[in-house]
Amino acid sequence: MDLILCHTTADFDALGAAVGLTRLLPGSKIVLTGGSHPTVRDFLALHRDEYPLIERRSVNSEKIRSLTVVDTQQRDRLGKAAEWLDLPNLKEIIIYDHHLGQESDIPATRSHLASVGAATTLIVEELQQQEISLTSSEATVMALGIHVDTGSLTFDQSTPRDALALAWLMQQGASLSVISTYRDPGLSLQLQQLLTEALENLEYLCLHGYTLAWVTLKTDAFVPGLSSLASELVELTEIDALLLANEYSFGESDSRLTIIGRSQIPKTNLNQLFQLLGGGGHSQAASLNLRGVDSQAILKQLLDGVKAQIPHPPTARDLMSSPVRTILPETTIAEAQRILLRYGHSGLSVVDTQGKLVGIISRRDLDVALHHGFSHAPVKGYMTTNLKTIAPDTTLPQIESLMVTYDIGRLPVLENEQLVGLVTRTDVLRELHQERDEDEEGEKFKIQNDANAAVTKFKIPLSTELQNRLAPQLWKLLTTASQEAEKRGWHLYLVGGAVRDLLLAEAASGTLMIKDIDLVVDGFHKSADVGAGVELAKALQQLYPAARLEIHGAFQTAALLWHKDPELDSLWVDIATARTEFYPYPAANPEVEASSIRQDLYRRDFTINALALRLTTPRAGELLDFFGGLLDLQAKQIRVLHPNSFIEDPTRIYRGVRFAVRFGFQIEPQTEEFIRYAINSGVYDRTAQENSKTPALQTRLKTELKHILEAPYWKSALQLLDNLGALQCIHPTLKLDAELLRQLRLLERCLRRFDAEQTLIHWEMRLEALIAHLAPQYRAKVAKNLQLQEDSIKRLQNLTSAQTEVMESLPKCQSPSQVVQLLRQYNLPKLILIALQSPRSLRHQIWKYLTVWTNVQPLLNGNDLKKLGYKPGPQYRQILDDMLAATLDRVIKDKTEAEEFLAKHYPK
Repeated sequence: MDLILCHTTADFDALGAAVGLTRLLPGSKIVLTGGSHPTVRDFLALHRDEYPLIERRSVNSEKIRSLTVVDTQQRDRLGKAAEWLDLPNLKEIIIYDHHLGQESDIPATRSHLASVGAATTLIVEELQQQEISLTSSEATVMALGIHVDTGSLTFDQSTPRDALALAWLMQQGASLSVISTYRDPGLSLQLQQLLTEALENLEYLCLHGYTLAWVTLKTDAFVPGLSSLASELVELTEIDALLLANEYSFGESDSRLTIIGRSQIPKTNLNQLFQLLGGGGHSQAASLNLRGVDSQAILKQLLDGVKAQIPHPPTARDLMSSPVRTILPETTIAEAQRILLRYGHSGLSVVDTQGKLVGIISRRDLDVALHHGFSHAPVKGYMTTNLKTIAPDTTLPQIESLMVTYDIGRLPVLENEQLVGLVTRTDVLRELHQERDEDEEGEKFKIQNDANAAVTKFKIPLSTELQNRLAPQLWKLLTTASQEAEKRGWHLYLVGGAVRDLLLAEAASGTLMIKDIDLVVDGFHKSADVGAGVELAKALQQLYPAARLEIHGAFQTAALLWHKDPELDSLWVDIATARTEFYPYPAANPEVEASSIRQDLYRRDFTINALALRLTTPRAGELLDFFGGLLDLQAKQIRVLHPNSFIEDPTRIYRGVRFAVRFGFQIEPQTEEFIRYAINSGVYDRTAQENSKTPALQTRLKTELKHILEAPYWKSALQLLDNLGALQCIHPTLKLDAELLRQLRLLERCLRRFDAEQTLIHWEMRLEALIAHLAPQYRAKVAKNLQLQEDSIKRLQNLTSAQTEVMESLPKCQSPSQVVQLLRQYNLPKLILIALQSPRSLRHQIWKYLTVWTNVQPLLNGNDLKKLGYKPGPQYRQILDDMLAATLDRVIKDKTEAEEFLAKHYPK
């Protein structure tokens, strides 16, 4: 006999999962181990005969072969049926559950556990895999299980897997009318009476902007359906968390206590609290049953636990953008519009000469004024002066209430009557709707856009996990930096590539020793000025004297560099003040201004590089993801932040390609369109003609080429750049055609064969090969534009004449010595470049020169000449050269013949 066990007081999820399992385990029977919820009981009163249910008392325990437990991992939730778990004749015990983070005391041989909204979902997925069809009644009860346990997909623990399971059950014929009847059947008369009593006796506490309520109800016996009563109380009173206690008697002297918990407060975990007392459930819904305890002491313990978990809500200081871009009342409409365009704002704050806020003007206000021809009018005639303002410590719920009540899109933050920040509707929405799902183990993950794809988890190094993911010495450095920032009242963030690499790193790969770290100081909510990053770097250098400090004042950044340090090796740490930037013209260096962390991330290139981890308390470990970078990491795509990003900075094309090839990502289609548009627009040619300095096409482009050409994936990167047409950034005529590909392959053979010790800089040789493929008149100009080394520029400048000489003279050489005489005037890099562009016959001779003839030495050396009586002098060189030529040409083959050659041609 194969039995499927539902927990006591079975709900629809337990029943639905059990019904589905009877199809996976043909011939199995369902046992309700101890009653059911009232609505389940009412449902079964009509539908019991449609499912293979049997009474516990009718089971012959000696015939039980296997037990499958659904929707629980605790034996005490199986009532008296728990005795069967210890039967010696059992062959298998299987568990299907969706309550993670619990220690099971059931000796299962197999467990199917997953963080989904309902246990029934796990069964549905197996039915789909085995292509098993259901009857309408089976599909209906299973759909009820998912609907009830996920609140019809509205509870936080709901997942796309639950939605897909429901969709499949509808295809199998689930009855929507039956589901609507039993999903929310209303309260029984007894529960209605208890609801009235509860409403009269509810006690409340407001903490950090959240309302917590609790009540104790005393009854003569157990009351089924208390969970429905708890849900009704939450809905009617709009409280954020509830603890509903029920004291009742079981017999004359046995007192019992049931507590139902509900929470809608982010980051609270009722399952964690209730487990400490033997209960459990989900993070937002849990329950426990105890006997013979002090009910008020237990209730107080749970209340204290919930209060300790309630997070302090974000305040305006956490949400605001700072500093705020301001203008004077006399600023013209046209100038205000130009400022909006430069900084990408949707509105501007207007202050008087004392810095006091007097109004706000929105983009729409400016558009209307411009439409009516008032471009030269001052903004004071169009700005809004009836302002609602907030203080830095105004909480998120208060901010949200103000915005909803007065339909305000932006709220100025005032401190001592001075404007210190601005909170926008976007800031509030972003905070409210950050889609981060968290399971009980603290893992956070995002679901891919394709709901059919497998769920991928990124283990974000939050709190103590950050320490576990980084090398200890690196963790110590970051901790020290965050402490120094906190001393000054600043926030410190780990940003960019380091965050990306932490998210991409496999958990099994051990700790990371990242070589290049970017830190950003955001201190404008307190007292920092534009030099905050530099000041922090100086403070760290005092604590780490082995580090070299470099300061770049124009960009408000500083760098700490270690070289072969015993602990930190060759580490580079950039520390910058949060800033925004503006490009005066395409390919220029940006103009930077101090700003906030949000604006600092907004100025970056790709979403996967616009992530930040906060290092300072009170929200250390918090991930800032304003642009969907986490989703793009999971989708393995490179997505640009701004449509004009590539027009402003063409090196971003090369960075995007580098990231795509390095990580095996795809360039997102819209981003690829932006790249092709920027290249085909001709903007780079125009800006190079109009401006003498275009760093993004010069030094910064060279840097990106270095990163690409020294990487193992450089060939794939060049091919992708060529496919995008991006090699035009080096020169409009450069293309990766078949001939250039052949030359690059030959170059690699040459470098491996002739420079195994890497005395040459290989990435520079690859770049020289690319430039050498251009028409001769362009080579030196491109090399100078990219600011290559002087010898590289000269080599490319003289390559044509050298190649011409070799091509004309080499075929005329009749002997090895003549070949050596011709080619030894060229160094190895130039000979390699000449060989790349020479016909096969000439390449063969150059190859033989490099592999054989350069290794031939004269059979006699200077010491030998001296012993033979030749006086040292200038003639030594001529003698040795002639002897080398004779050796190369096989005129002399040993020392005896060499001495004879010497006596004949250079008699004493």
